[in-house]
Amino acid sequence: MAATDDAARELWPEPIQAVPLRRPGRWIAATIILVLLGLFVYGAATNPAYKWDTYAKYLFDTRILAGAAVTLELTVLAMLIAIVLGTVLAVMRLSPNPVLRATAWVYLWVFRGTPVFVQLVFWGLFPSLYKQIVLGVPFGPSFVEFDVQSLQAAFAFAVIGLGLNEAAYMAEIVRAGINSVGEGQREASVALGMSWAQTMRRTVLPQAMRVIIPPTGNELIGMLKTTSLVTAIPLSTDLYGRARDIYGVNFQPIPLLLVTATWYLAITSVLMVGQYYLERHYSRGVSRQLTAKQLRALADAQKPDIAK
Repeated sequence: MAATDDAARELWPEPIQAVPLRRPGRWIAATIILVLLGLFVYGAATNPAYKWDTYAKYLFDTRILAGAAVTLELTVLAMLIAIVLGTVLAVMRLSPNPVLRATAWVYLWVFRGTPVFVQLVFWGLFPSLYKQIVLGVPFGPSFVEFDVQSLQAAFAFAVIGLGLNEAAYMAEIVRAGINSVGEGQREASVALGMSWAQTMRRTVLPQAMRVIIPPTGNELIGMLKTTSLVTAIPLSTDLYGRARDIYGVNFQPIPLLLVTATWYLAITSVLMVGQYYLERHYSRGVSRQLTAKQLRALADAQKPDIAK
């Protein structure tokens, strides 16, 4: 047995003495970047035009915090509308009914082909276009009447305008996610006796989410920044609107814009963290590649078998 073990050990190659590859270019690039960054930070810190005292004064101002809350509300509500309506439009695009396909195509053509700022301007002028909204039987009795000019619903119009515009983009994202799932998956689910709803819920959508989640997270972050365009409604209670009102009084736009950028960056960072964990959750099982630690453990487990 000892001779056999010695013979098996002789079959193992000598361990390789790996020498790390030197990469001086990385150190040079890192040094240049750090020097440039230090120069920029020093210049910004010593430049009196930035007015850092004003920045610190308004960073946690109650009006700025209230504007950040309104921006989050606009983002969440508009994305809810966009996701629901976008899913409906995606199903319409995939429908065998030519009328539904054409309707969805026209919707996407209009809302993707015109700037969102122009659309928001139209929603701001909605009370001028339609002074009253009447719900009832056509050419018959009316049940409910709304005086649009007296509603003062700038926030609602902002949510509707942002949501309808974003739905056109979400429709293409959802459609691409559904099409990424092979037809054989649906046929196998039907062969197992699943209904269409069960097939979509248990087979198609869980696999499509890997494709849908990353661009949806990007659209959510983009929506957060697009809310600054609701000044076209006009709506001035959002984050940018609050900052604009403040620097319209103290005539110091630079520190207030820095405050706004800081809060947008902070909220975006939180959303990016949530997007990362969602992507990791829905991408489980996609890659079966073993880590270096797992490969070493597998090699150690196979050594006794080789020795035999």
